[in-house]
Amino acid sequence: MAREPLRLSKSRFLAGLQCHKQLWWRVHEPDAPELVPDAGHRNILNQGNEVGRKAREYVPGGTLVDLPFHQFDNKVARTREVLQCDPAPPAIYEATFLADETYAAVDILERGPRGYGLVEVKATNSLKPEHLPDVAIQVHVLRRAGLPVERAEVMHLNRDCRYPDLGNLFVREDVSAPVEGVLLGVSDELAAQHRMLEGSLPDVPIGDHCSRPHDCPFIDRCWPKLPLHHVSSLYRIERKQVLEYEADGYATLYDLPSDLELSAIHARQVRAVTAGRMVVEPALTKALAAFPSPLAFLDFETVSLAIPRWNGCRPWQNVPVQFSCHVEERGRGLVHHEWLADGPGDRDPRPALAEALVAACAGARRIVAYYASFERECVRQLAAAVPRLAPELERIERRLVDLLPLIRNYVYHPDFGGSFSIKRTLPALVPGLSYADLKIREGETATLELMRLLFTGDELPPGARADLREALLRYCERDTWAMVRMLEQLRGLVAQQLELF
Repeated sequence: MAREPLRLSKSRFLAGLQCHKQLWWRVHEPDAPELVPDAGHRNILNQGNEVGRKAREYVPGGTLVDLPFHQFDNKVARTREVLQCDPAPPAIYEATFLADETYAAVDILERGPRGYGLVEVKATNSLKPEHLPDVAIQVHVLRRAGLPVERAEVMHLNRDCRYPDLGNLFVREDVSAPVEGVLLGVSDELAAQHRMLEGSLPDVPIGDHCSRPHDCPFIDRCWPKLPLHHVSSLYRIERKQVLEYEADGYATLYDLPSDLELSAIHARQVRAVTAGRMVVEPALTKALAAFPSPLAFLDFETVSLAIPRWNGCRPWQNVPVQFSCHVEERGRGLVHHEWLADGPGDRDPRPALAEALVAACAGARRIVAYYASFERECVRQLAAAVPRLAPELERIERRLVDLLPLIRNYVYHPDFGGSFSIKRTLPALVPGLSYADLKIREGETATLELMRLLFTGDELPPGARADLREALLRYCERDTWAMVRMLEQLRGLVAQQLELF
């Protein structure tokens, strides 16, 4: 008996365009653990689906091919039926076609005077280069299936849209001309992918394609395990420079020659690693003068929605919904303030958050943040959203100081591993203190859990909702407590240096 052909889909074709080995694994190991979407990926998919549904409201009157995603052949048959309807609908949503052993589902298929227009909906704020082959494979399949496609567009979110006016939520860009250029290579690439899938796992060397345009889920299968303090661990080093070092025979920081010209941060990193101890620059003493007491230590957590829900918000804006603030108060020592939105998601949390923030920071001379540009942007957003508190919020913005450059420019510990993120610097500078004991341990998880609390929290049992709130509060509190302890440690290092002299 002849074997069933291995059929492709749009997503499979795009994976193969990035790497044939990735495609082979996706097809031959569809249940691979690497293909199970994590919480972050599920959030992107869910918001993308919401954007797709919303886009149909801007192209009204169409017929939806409303069948489960995996029923490809049934969707193809149903699409054929809708195309033959009399009168024909002006548009079809999720129209699905099969040609060249490849399926393609179209977000919106519009009937035109001489043919059809294909509209690919993207939950991004702009047109991206990787969207073109995405559209091209659809045009190829539809034309091979006998449908005259005369126009191709990408319909993406509009960064200039502001809630509540969603009349301009989308921008439609005609990509017909560049897609025609991409189409020239689609037929040959499809044939190559089909041939490859009939054989054994292809040998594809690693390279930039492993993370462009997307991170390959199988990257750990291909990339070798690097030795400790590999040259790629140099802070923000470019891949081109890593390859040059490796070509010269330098595998780790220990191998780098002493006369090699390095940036100040790289040189400090190499000194610390080769000496096996923390390096502290003498100039740290002067730099600490920018942190006079009484201080406040501030951290925000945000949510990001493709389709905005609160006044003045744009698509994918990071909106503050939580803060933690440790404050040095006269007569009381260090006092902790915290605030977390309680939902429901249709109620704007920013006015109440802004009031609590202004009260918390009232007595501080300086307000410490880690990567303060993020906190600065959050404060500016709050000032725009709550004009009556704008003067007080602007004063908070002017008092912000950044702890990150203080560490990056004057201190390096071998355990930083080439990173100055607070998750790496905290346990190195303050032994015994980290995020490992928390239920929520990093920022992406916090964002996703905040969205769950605000937008679907009513579906949780009361106990689970209370536990989630507590986990979010403790995570945000750890961020500001970490800054308190790290600044203490830096001052202690300076005191030790002064004692030596």
